[in-house]
Amino acid sequence: MSRLFASVYLDEDVDVLIATLLRSRGWTATDTHAAGRSGSSDEQQLAYAAAQNLVLVTHNRNDFVELAQRYLTDNTFHPGIIVAVRRPPYVLATRLTLLLDRITADEFQNQVFYC
Repeated sequence: MSRLFASVYLDEDVDVLIATLLRSRGWTATDTHAAGRSGSSDEQQLAYAAAQNLVLVTHNRNDFVELAQRYLTDNTFHPGIIVAVRRPPYVLATRLTLLLDRITADEFQNQVFYC
């Protein structure tokens, strides 16, 4: 079944305020703290996001681009990764909203986007 709108999961290095701001704008968003996943490895974070069908948002470009490549090589599904440049929370929430509004959940699958 196709989904139009993506739901997001913010990695531990992304300010939790951003999840609140996204939710206030109508998006489904959670973070590692709310999910009880603080301290999990990058591999565990992406596996959790994949199991929950959540696009992962991170500032950690190097590790997550490498993980995305590994998933591709292993022919393993992930719902998408957004690598976000560190910006003030309101600015980043606005940029994420614009991206989430333009790209469907299906289009995020197995892709890495930059924001």
